[in-house]
Amino acid sequence: MEAEEPLIRDTRRAEKIRAFGIHSIMAVPLRARGITMGMASFSRYRQLEPFDEEDLALAGEFASLAAVCIDNARRYTREHTTVLALQHSLLPHDLPRHPAAETAYRYLPAVAHAGAGGDWFDVLPLSGARIALVVGDVTGHGLHAAAVMGRLRTAVHTLADLDLTPAEVLTQLDDLVIRLVEEDPDCQGATCLYTVYDPISRICVFARAGHPPPALVSPDGTAEYLDIPAGPPLGTGGLPFEVAELRLAKGTLLALYTNGLIKSSGRHADIGLDVLTRALADPGRPLEELCDATVRSLLPERHSEDATLLLARTRALGAQQVASWDLPTDPSLVAHARALAADQLADWHLESLAFTTELVVSELVTNAIRYARAPIALRLIHTDTLICEVSDGSLSAPHLRRARTTDEGGPGPVPDRPTHLPLGNPLPPPR
Repeated sequence: MEAEEPLIRDTRRAEKIRAFGIHSIMAVPLRARGITMGMASFSRYRQLEPFDEEDLALAGEFASLAAVCIDNARRYTREHTTVLALQHSLLPHDLPRHPAAETAYRYLPAVAHAGAGGDWFDVLPLSGARIALVVGDVTGHGLHAAAVMGRLRTAVHTLADLDLTPAEVLTQLDDLVIRLVEEDPDCQGATCLYTVYDPISRICVFARAGHPPPALVSPDGTAEYLDIPAGPPLGTGGLPFEVAELRLAKGTLLALYTNGLIKSSGRHADIGLDVLTRALADPGRPLEELCDATVRSLLPERHSEDATLLLARTRALGAQQVASWDLPTDPSLVAHARALAADQLADWHLESLAFTTELVVSELVTNAIRYARAPIALRLIHTDTLICEVSDGSLSAPHLRRARTTDEGGPGPVPDRPTHLPLGNPLPPPR
């Protein structure tokens, strides 16, 4: 169009057009996939010739390419936002406080890729004041990887409740991933590291499926990577997972991480591992500060892979916090077991919990004597809660059954389960 045509109604714009000497204007719509996203305008003021049909065709090609790029960026932004929202909803928001270890984490989604990946982590409380530390990585990126991650994390929660060993947990996850691969060829497998720490014995059990080994920093600052059998990635099938046991000193720092932390920016894994050990060389530093320092040392501002770091500083429960007794399989000694528990609570100044605890001990010990086999043991653990446990020599896995309203003799042959009694808030007597 000619620049002086009445179509230009904006007075200030018209003044600028006259000031620059613009004599010809061309407007081309930005359209892609049937959607008009804007308008591109072209102006001519140095050349005397006005725009012609050839100029309009060339501008139309430029506008089409630009519109496709804009639409791709819009779709990428929408998908990236959706994946991040899904990933955030599937990951833990706060780690639980636990007497076995102090924990902290950092999860940083990819910022230079089409979407977040399938990294996940967990801190799960187990029976006997133990704790499970889990880090995993699903192959791939985007919504699909996040969905698979959510299914694996849910499975880990269920398997942890069954009190399986780390090797058994990975075996069950391996079977699950094999089924997922059969259902969906886009599922490419995953890696996982599963660790269980017992603050009473200070024994930590490790098992990993194709995942990088954990870093261990002793209280004196000595750092090393644990030599744990690697095991195949999840979804391979056919090969067993081995475990490694290690007794840890109080205050030992464990670092669990994913490949994205040590291989960012094309860095070789060995170099990343060296940087990680140097960053963790101050084990007495607060964990939140240690997480920040580690991330700054290893990750650039724009990293192409998800990165996860989970730190745990171990604690230990002393002999004054644990009391255990071996019990003979004699029903007449159930009253003696109640007396032992009551005396121990008096030593811990927890007399307010004595009535409820005696009822729990009586029920669990009676069930163990009637329906299980020797050896039978009673254990009380005093942390921020009171844990009452009865164990037996039965080879069957625990199976919890809820009592019906018509049951009169208690829950019957319910295998023994630890019972947690919050300190200062006694539970009401069971019906």
